[in-house]
Amino acid sequence: MFAAPTVLFVSLLALTSVAKPLSYRREQALVLRGAPLLSLQARSNDSVSFNNYNNISQLQGFDDFNGKDNFNGGQNDQTIVIKEVEKKCEVVKIEIVQQKLAILQELAKRIITEQICDVQVQTIVLQQHNGALQVFRDDIQRKTVTRQVGFDEQVASKFSQVVKEDGTLSVDDNGFSGSDVGKNLVVPSGNNWDDSTGPARVQAALDASESALNSTSSQ
Repeated sequence: MFAAPTVLFVSLLALTSVAKPLSYRREQALVLRGAPLLSLQARSNDSVSFNNYNNISQLQGFDDFNGKDNFNGGQNDQTIVIKEVEKKCEVVKIEIVQQKLAILQELAKRIITEQICDVQVQTIVLQQHNGALQVFRDDIQRKTVTRQVGFDEQVASKFSQVVKEDGTLSVDDNGFSGSDVGKNLVVPSGNNWDDSTGPARVQAALDASESALNSTSSQ
């Protein structure tokens, strides 16, 4: 996954059933339109724009990245890439997974604190990032039948461009927009989602996770 704002504070899931994964043939591509999802930014009936918010120069063109009224990227199209060798999920020791996510988390903190000086901008960017993770959380929950659970392989492949060889953060343009995320979607197979039992199992996991979060935050 591309690490620019990648703070993985956001947790798991609510529910809705979805059709079982589609079967694909080699060379096929399927364009899926994601249903609009609410962003973390409170919205009225009017559009919310962060272009030049409070006359902060760094926010000039902020809305251009994902597009108007697409704060969290939830309205992005998904175009599934069919590979000759199917990508499958594998069970890895949970500590290894947690380590990798912690690396991304701390790198995201570094990006936000080193490359943004205004605390308002830090807040907005973090909310936007967390909102994108909430879209992924909803994908895992199968909240819509139109979105698939996967990652953009082109964006993820740019991870090595985030930090330069000398250890400093790159300031180069990585050559894509937020609205491009999902255009090269890889959907790993092998998960154990089941339409009949999945919603209840995921809800139980969500409840347990939220209980753990509440317990931690109250200490």
